[in-house]
Amino acid sequence: MAEYFAHLLWRRGDEDFLGNRYSRKHLLRFDGGLEIAASSSPHVVPVPMSDPAAVDPEEAFVASLASCHMLWFLSIAARRGFCVDRYADDPVGVMARNSDGKLAITVVTLRPAVAFSGDHLPGRDEIEQMHDKAHQECFIANSVKSELRCEPVFDPPPA
Repeated sequence: MAEYFAHLLWRRGDEDFLGNRYSRKHLLRFDGGLEIAASSSPHVVPVPMSDPAAVDPEEAFVASLASCHMLWFLSIAARRGFCVDRYADDPVGVMARNSDGKLAITVVTLRPAVAFSGDHLPGRDEIEQMHDKAHQECFIANSVKSELRCEPVFDPPPA
């Protein structure tokens, strides 16, 4: 069993908390020391109480799924002898009402574009199989109820 830790810190300051006019901006600190400005999504809580420049939980959720998928894909490709030069993704999460009528990220679509080099290059079927295996192994995807889609981009990614 492994445990993962983060630190979250929010302070009110002199804002009107009881009047619901307070900033949702807060700090996320990870075990390696990285600190990230976080906030509610401006789609959920209007600016100025939200900070559109900060990471919101919905973005972090989508990024976490994409990152986990990529890390598994890279591992699988290496084990199969395929040299990956570049991996880019533009994942999108959709917030909608789920079957219980609650707002949730109901669909996440990954759009990975992978560039390979060398004499041993995977075909389209092999790439799809590696993405499927990465999805099956991804700890984050295995931890959520949302549908997770993966739609690989087969055109070479831009430099």
